Amino acid sequence: MKVNQEFIKPDTVERREYQINIAESAAKDNTLVVLPTGLGKTIIALILIAKELKKENNKILFLAPTKPLVIQHSQVLRELLTIDDESIVIFTGEISPAKRKEMWANSRIIVSTPQVIENDLISKRLDLKDVSFIIFDECHHAVGEYAYVFVSEMYQKQHEDGLALGMTASPGNDISKILEVCKNLDINNIEIRTKYDPDVKPYVHDLKITWKEILLPQGFAYTIQLLRKALSERLKVLKNIGVVESSSTSVINRTKLLDAQRKIQKEIRSRVKPPKMLFKAASIQSEAMKIHYALELLQTQGVNALKNYFQRMGKAAISKDGSKASRSIMADNDILEAVAYVKSLEIEHPKVGEIVKIVEKQFEDKPSSKIIIFTHYRDTSAYISNLLENVTRAKPSRFIGQAAKEGDKGLTQKEQAKVIQRFKDGEYNILIATSVAEEGLDIPSTDLVIFYEPIPSEIRSIQRRGRTARKMPGKVIILITKGTPDEGYYWASKRKEKRMRSELELIRSKLGKKFEDADSLYKKEVEGITNQKTLRDYSKKENQVKIIVDHREYRSNVVKNLAVKGTFVEPQQLDVGDYVLSSRIGVERKNVDDFLESLIGGKLFKQMTRLRDAYSRPILVLEGENLLTKRNINHNAIFGSLASISVDFGIPVLTTKDAAETADLLKVIAKREQRDGKKTVAVRGEKTQMSLRERQQFIIEGLPNVSAVIAKRLLSHFGSIKDIANATEGELLEVKGVGKNIASDIIKLLNANYLED
Repeated sequence: MKVNQEFIKPDTVERREYQINIAESAAKDNTLVVLPTGLGKTIIALILIAKELKKENNKILFLAPTKPLVIQHSQVLRELLTIDDESIVIFTGEISPAKRKEMWANSRIIVSTPQVIENDLISKRLDLKDVSFIIFDECHHAVGEYAYVFVSEMYQKQHEDGLALGMTASPGNDISKILEVCKNLDINNIEIRTKYDPDVKPYVHDLKITWKEILLPQGFAYTIQLLRKALSERLKVLKNIGVVESSSTSVINRTKLLDAQRKIQKEIRSRVKPPKMLFKAASIQSEAMKIHYALELLQTQGVNALKNYFQRMGKAAISKDGSKASRSIMADNDILEAVAYVKSLEIEHPKVGEIVKIVEKQFEDKPSSKIIIFTHYRDTSAYISNLLENVTRAKPSRFIGQAAKEGDKGLTQKEQAKVIQRFKDGEYNILIATSVAEEGLDIPSTDLVIFYEPIPSEIRSIQRRGRTARKMPGKVIILITKGTPDEGYYWASKRKEKRMRSELELIRSKLGKKFEDADSLYKKEVEGITNQKTLRDYSKKENQVKIIVDHREYRSNVVKNLAVKGTFVEPQQLDVGDYVLSSRIGVERKNVDDFLESLIGGKLFKQMTRLRDAYSRPILVLEGENLLTKRNINHNAIFGSLASISVDFGIPVLTTKDAAETADLLKVIAKREQRDGKKTVAVRGEKTQMSLRERQQFIIEGLPNVSAVIAKRLLSHFGSIKDIANATEGELLEVKGVGKNIASDIIKLLNANYLED
């Protein structure tokens, strides 16, 4: 039976009751849909899109986290909807902003990555007032600073009754994170299905999951012994300072080493003058992490991966930018002996041989099989791919991310799309994939998925398994090396997944209560119990403020907060400063880390000199907390730099807690400057529509330490710029507010010879 609905092509979409039920529920309120991979979340979105298309003069926005997913969704919509292909457009960063603006005006459905929409919203190239339905695919990303959060906030601001749909296969087992996603996307309803639900069961194919236990070869034992010895020596130091509980390599793991790092860094930040011992401990912790990683590589990946890792560390140890930890490790006799011994080994991890056997058996049983092999490491993917080239019937291809890593240039998005298409067409029948193939991509259903190693994340584990048993029964084989981190990761993933399944049904009731409480609080505020205006009401009444921002600062949270608060933000390439609030006010924003880094690196005062020379009213905004404890810098040096900026340079230093406070501060200053249109917003030197009087004042304000008030007094006293330039020091001193230093600086500047660079 097929879906019979206006705007959906007849006889193209199978009618599944659970999809219809979920879509009907989601049409009534903003909804989070949690549905296992392969059960058709996109079809639910399609049914809702078809309903929205019945409206007039509206737009639908379909967001997905990656360009391949964007392309995939647009293809599905074009294949299944009856509207013209031209009505469905794709937005990517490769399309010019002007072209996107034109495409937006002429389309009904826009499929895009959220970052592109975020940029266009900030730049006011588009708004969401005509959007009646917005879809957030893989919506578990909607936390923290991810672009989904900003786009949703702007959508909520412009719509009281707009519809939103969040979709994910694996929300995780942390209810607080799920609640954060719901809050950020304004979700009021949740629809959860598992493969055990009655309306889903008829459409679920059998999935056989088995795990194979692999024994480490005896030839690895000596290298493991040397690595454990080197690691144990470092753990003893960490134990002595109380950041780890044991020096035994058998009980230490990555989580405990990261916890030790946090403890050390916290101790360093809490002291005015941290002892050298703490910095030494930080370096030793870094060494322990690297050795632990090497140990895990050998145990779970094999000799080839470890050889490559030691080779990279050796290069780092002799390079200028190499870390102290790398140099220390590569000078350790036990490590050097381990490196030499590994080079002499002619055996590989037995997992590799097992992969070959499994692949050969699969093609023997079913020659037309398609297989995906997942591995966490690129080195391993390359090694397996080369090995499988020699297996009968095997046509392998790597499927990796875009980033270049140590000579491995990665695949562009176009190359990724080509690999998937060739896999669909049968040119390749094996994909050796890293994590890039886990999330959402339309990789055809496969007969077999192999995990080269287990992973501790239940989300990633579910996503990997979802690559099979989508349209037919499938198999998953997980390789686990006995007595290694593989075992811990496997059972950690199982525990998390079990907890996630048991909590999913509880989430609905907990969410219901949270929504109820939040709705009650909102109603109280709206009814005026707090006597406070909403942002929407406030924004309607005030004139829009314009702020120019440097293009390098454009993706910051400050800019996002300004945009949300209704400020018009215009990106430009600024030579000096980060923000321009008026023709005379330029702002340099530094968070605490940047400020201290600039102070140590000697750039701070050069930047302040340029800022002072460029604007008559320069401002430094210092954002963040713990200025005195972030780095091992003497307090007097920090206070001295602040004093110099304020007194010597005449630049006020304004402090804020975070990006939101910075945005509020910039808006307030800009609003004061721009009220009644008295001052324009322009980069210094830019031609603006100023009056002759304003231009005269603008020029005089550029003289050393001359404020707007003193500029007016000078012009009133002398009558013209020419007479000011010809005045003697004594004549300048007759003007109120002009002291000997200011007069001297003015004379010096006006009479100095121009020296070209």
